[in-house]
Amino acid sequence: MRLDRFLQARLACSTRAVHHMLAERKVLLNGVVVDSGRRDISGFCRVEVEGRVLQARQPIYLMLHKPRGCVSATIDSRHPTVLDLIDLPSKEQLHLAGRLDFNTTGLLLLTNDGNWSRRITLPQRKIAKTYRVETKDEITAQYVQTFAAGIHFRFENLTTLPAELRLISANTAELTLHEGRYHQIKRMFGLFQNEVIGLHRLSMGSIVLDAGLLPGQYRHLSPAEVESIL
Repeated sequence: MRLDRFLQARLACSTRAVHHMLAERKVLLNGVVVDSGRRDISGFCRVEVEGRVLQARQPIYLMLHKPRGCVSATIDSRHPTVLDLIDLPSKEQLHLAGRLDFNTTGLLLLTNDGNWSRRITLPQRKIAKTYRVETKDEITAQYVQTFAAGIHFRFENLTTLPAELRLISANTAELTLHEGRYHQIKRMFGLFQNEVIGLHRLSMGSIVLDAGLLPGQYRHLSPAEVESIL
C-alpha cells in the first residue's frame, strides 16, 4: 500500500491533509522523515505522525519441533494446537507456513508474514520437503524407482512429481517431495501395501530442523534462514 493511502485510511483524513503532513515533515517512516506519500510500505514498516505511532508491527519467523498428538492449527476445540506451545505476547498474529498431520512430528514454520509463507506454500515454487519415514514392512529398491517415476493417483487423476527416496535401513528411509498432496506419503507407500508407522519432517527448502530443539520447543529463525525463502 502507498504511504499516503495508508495515512488517509488510518487517520480518516483527506488527501489534502495528508499532503500537508508530509510537506510539513511530520511523518516518519522507519525513523526517517519522509515528504512523499508515493512510497510503498509493508505491514512491517514503522509509521509515525507527530510522535503518534500508527504502525509498528515486527515480523516473526519461528521453527517449531512439532510433537505427536498436536493439531497444526491456531484454534481447535478438542485437541491442543501448535500455537499452545508458543509463549510469545504476539502469538495470536501467527499462522502456519505448511501443516503436519496430527501424529506427524518435526519441522513446522510459523510466521506473521503472509508474503513469506506464501513463498513456501505456493505449488509453483516446488519447495523441497524432506521426511524420515518408518514403515511396518521392508522398503526395497523398487520403491526408489517407483517414487522417482511418479505415482498416478486415480482419485485426482494426477501423477505425483518425481520424489527422491534414500534407504536408511530395512524399514526407514528419507523421502524428499516437491509438492504436498493430501496424505501423499502414506498413499505412496500404500501402493506397496506398506503402512507408514512414523513420519517426521526434517527440512523445508534449506531450513533444517534444529537438532537442539526437543519436541514442543521452538526458536526464531536466523536472518539467513528467513532470506533463504525470499
